Amino acid sequence: MKIERIELYHVAMPLIYPWRTAYGEDAAIHSVLCRMTSGSVEGWGESTPLAAPCYSPEWAGGVFHTVAEWLAPAVIGQDFESGAALQDALSLYKGNSFAKAALDNAWWSLHSRISGVPLHIALGATRDEVPVGADFGVMDHLDDLIDAVGEAVAENFPRIKLKFRPGWDIPMLQAIRSAFPGDTFHIDCNSGYRLSDLPLFQAIDEFDLAMIEQPLQHDDLTDHVRLQEQIKTPVCLDESITHPYRAQQAVQLKSCQYVNVKPGRVGGLTNAVKIHDLCQAAGIPCWVGGMLESATGASHCTALAMLDNFTYPADIFPSEKYYREDMAQEPLGLSKIDGKIPGVRAFQELPDPDPNRLQSLTLQKKIIEC
Repeated sequence: MKIERIELYHVAMPLIYPWRTAYGEDAAIHSVLCRMTSGSVEGWGESTPLAAPCYSPEWAGGVFHTVAEWLAPAVIGQDFESGAALQDALSLYKGNSFAKAALDNAWWSLHSRISGVPLHIALGATRDEVPVGADFGVMDHLDDLIDAVGEAVAENFPRIKLKFRPGWDIPMLQAIRSAFPGDTFHIDCNSGYRLSDLPLFQAIDEFDLAMIEQPLQHDDLTDHVRLQEQIKTPVCLDESITHPYRAQQAVQLKSCQYVNVKPGRVGGLTNAVKIHDLCQAAGIPCWVGGMLESATGASHCTALAMLDNFTYPADIFPSEKYYREDMAQEPLGLSKIDGKIPGVRAFQELPDPDPNRLQSLTLQKKIIEC
């Protein structure tokens, strides 16, 4: 499969409601989209590192230029018969997982279309649907959160994730647990705390959470070991897992009991499958996270989430919850699994961006071709 043309788009997609976390606030989601062409067939990839280097060291403007100036020229005109071969060609360049993911995800989309095999099957999935959870960021008022969580509980979401940061912490959990004593919750700290906050996490044990997601520094593995040894609530790593090697280290150190896998954060679908496999061998359950991608990128997360060891409900978001109009031609919607639990079904045909919406949201564009 020869890569003959690469088009890159840095886009900004306005949100209905600002997304607030421990690292800041986003009013629009910045993504880099990659259209990869081989012959008469094209595939799309999306990588969503956000506008500023706050979730990770990468940011959308930097990712756009890294791919345009270094990564795309390194692969244009070459034949790649596997995602692993593409990753090998990119391995000269250190880090830059979100940048590599833009190309890797596009390669998998292109491979799926050329082979005629749905993406989830190409990745090795044995399912074609997966349950999803509901996620809530920091809101203006606690009553707003309670009302929103109540709607999610009424809709039978199997678990609910709450953003957690100083000033939106224990009192928030107390209010939520009081209102919803028997439902499954976990919190996401987005690396907002340190090991010196141990008493806070020990107090969290009383709330019977499913897990605490990325409580400590974004690149830490060892302090998470010490934290997990001193609290009952399972620790889940997110930002710390940027590559299969990092996942292998976390397994060996016993840094966590769960791993969140986001294709963008780990370098693309190729690496995401590797992390899934090594965690499965170690008996560590995984789940698929999202970065508020458009349906183009979320369709890749959906396909990945079908693999067997993704057992905790995924972070895959319906378009209508965050965007007044999804950038993709086909928005992402939820279905009911067994008529009860909200979930997503595998896309038989991956949704491309709508050309007019793409043009209106594009901040910068670059074409690389043979």
